[in-house]
Amino acid sequence: MTIVVTGATGKVGRHIVEKLVAAGERVRAVTRRPDRARFPAGVEVAGGDLTTPPTLAAALRGATGLHLITTGGSDYATLRTGRELVALAERSGVRRVTVLWNGEEGPVEEAVRASALDWTVLQPVEFMGNALTWADSIRSEGVVREPFGSTRSAAIHEADIAAAAVEVLRGGAYAGRTLTLTGPEALTVPQKVRAIGEAIGRELHYVELSEYEARERWRGQGYSAELIEMFVSWFGDPPPQAYTVLPTVEQITGHAPRTFARWAAEHRDAFRAAGLTGRGAGTPPP
Repeated sequence: MTIVVTGATGKVGRHIVEKLVAAGERVRAVTRRPDRARFPAGVEVAGGDLTTPPTLAAALRGATGLHLITTGGSDYATLRTGRELVALAERSGVRRVTVLWNGEEGPVEEAVRASALDWTVLQPVEFMGNALTWADSIRSEGVVREPFGSTRSAAIHEADIAAAAVEVLRGGAYAGRTLTLTGPEALTVPQKVRAIGEAIGRELHYVELSEYEARERWRGQGYSAELIEMFVSWFGDPPPQAYTVLPTVEQITGHAPRTFARWAAEHRDAFRAAGLTGRGAGTPPP
């Protein structure tokens, strides 16, 4: 079968593409800029924009599986084109779809639930890769500034989200279910900062922002009022699912999810200042 992956150049999408190829599947990777995309050999690259569903018609032709993201456009806003996307998928012959949740129930999830497709919604509580937003301040100052320092998160490695998606797309299990995906531990921001410091061999410092300071920074970064409220709600007073470690990844994939320490070791170069090597080289920890 042919499996279409939208958001194929993203943090999770690129892992899904690589894992599907490694499993011997035919993969069609969808991106808004196919001329700039780089994928493993054998991947068919297709242009398409989820905010304009007709542009995906060619990409979906002949596909039986589909991985859908729920944000689109240059601002990564929640997609409002769920009905059109699902209708196009059904007309194209798609039978199985995974949907990557972005923190809130939206039109894409609503549309797939109401469809005849074998759907599975994947709900990662937080990407470990979100820590890459700290890279500049770590390289230049050795400091991370964030609010809500005591809040814990069971963040998940993007490769583990992808592994779960691939198992669902290939095997067909978990149809009609919403799967909450977590890492193996619930950590605070200071604990994550410490893990990054250990990976790069440098002492790092955490500075806690007030909620007001955080809101002002997010506004300055161009986030919408809607997203800022979601950030404050999720990180300031998270629901239990945000910090409750679940066995879902291991149940689906057969392997334990990766730790944040391993993620930090894999991405150590992003946090190192030029000329600083320190310790932390070698095989990533389990």
